[in-house]
Amino acid sequence: MDRYECYYRSLYAAAMAVNSSLDPKLVLKTIVECAAKAMEVKACSLRLLDRSGRQLLPGAGFGLSNKYLRKGPVDVTASAVDREVLSGRVVQVKDAATDPRFQYGKAAKDEGIASVLVVPLRVEDKPVGVMRVYTAETRTFDSVEEEFLTSIAAMSALAIENARLHQALKREYESVLSFDYRTFED
Repeated sequence: MDRYECYYRSLYAAAMAVNSSLDPKLVLKTIVECAAKAMEVKACSLRLLDRSGRQLLPGAGFGLSNKYLRKGPVDVTASAVDREVLSGRVVQVKDAATDPRFQYGKAAKDEGIASVLVVPLRVEDKPVGVMRVYTAETRTFDSVEEEFLTSIAAMSALAIENARLHQALKREYESVLSFDYRTFED
């Protein structure tokens, strides 16, 4: 199977995951796994901005150790890579262990990570997080790989927004059900 067919099949699987469940953890886990396998990389992760917009919190991961996933918060002010990505750019890190823009270089080296491709997750042109793929060997990603990962990230952002809207509707519905109309009776 050529890479375009592989990318198409992965996009299809991700779309089906988004369409079949409102459980964001399950959907995002499926999406990061599809992305990693399609791109033939070591791992993929998705991190979401906290309410303050200062930290990126774990959202989903595939192919990374628990130790690496729990290495600590990604502080946007300490991570030049993430600041660039959150501004809307796609960023490649050729050597995560030595690139000063990468916040956890030593942890990346210990995990066996060489290169990283990072793309933004955006909802209505507002940054909500980042998606990353990691390689075990040094790699330069081409424009097709960047476009594929950007497409998968857009689907992830859609899944996150769907889940958020579903939760809001559910809360609104539950508040209507709990409203006591007898307070308005004569």
